Amino acid sequence: MVVSDNGTELTSNAILQWQEGRKVEWRYIAPGKPMQNGFVESFNGRLRDECLNEHLFANLRHARDLIAVWREDYNHHRPHSSPDGLTPREYHQRSVEDQTLNRAN
Repeated sequence: MVVSDNGTELTSNAILQWQEGRKVEWRYIAPGKPMQNGFVESFNGRLRDECLNEHLFANLRHARDLIAVWREDYNHHRPHSSPDGLTPREYHQRSVEDQTLNRAN
């Protein structure tokens, strides 16, 4: 299932045909209620503020390269507040270690 706002980029005929052709359920949040999709709205804001608004892209390859660098930093090196101030990689590793300890006990 995809949950999105009612923005024009997500209500176009092309998106609706893609979604229908692949049998993907699509739910729209209530207008003016971004917190109904808070995790995505938070991520989109960070991506926009920290990456997209900071660069002028010369072409699609340039955009992909810069976004890939940002994504690597966001996913592997930057501490996040929700997983106890750990990076996602550290949190995942801790989770794996915790699971191993739980199995041993």
